Amino acid sequence: MKVLALDYGRARTGMAVSDPTGTLARPLGTVKRVRSLAGRAELLRQIEELEPERVVVGLPISLDGRRGRQAGETLAFVAELEASCPVPVETYDERFTTAMANRLNGSDDDAVAAAHLLEGYLKRFAG
Repeated sequence: MKVLALDYGRARTGMAVSDPTGTLARPLGTVKRVRSLAGRAELLRQIEELEPERVVVGLPISLDGRRGRQAGETLAFVAELEASCPVPVETYDERFTTAMANRLNGSDDDAVAAAHLLEGYLKRFAG
């Protein structure tokens, strides 16, 4: 199953995609301001071009399991995306993806964070 993962952010949203078998994840890049009309149009264009079977959005949950302000904003984005996305959209716990991307690359790379999110998601279904 081909999956597109999104690491949502107000300014930039990182994207990663799996191969058609749902085994490998690779970072794709970012879309700016996905909640704006232009940003949403670009994201939907990417979804149409990539033809994933599902879109997974990282949900920022605190270490103690609570949903804070950022989780609320992410869920609002997910609701907006679901209304216009041609494939199912779901959330996945992203607690450690951005931290892992920072540690591995030394930078805040949203696309790499999305790839880590996608790897975790794919592993959940593999085993």
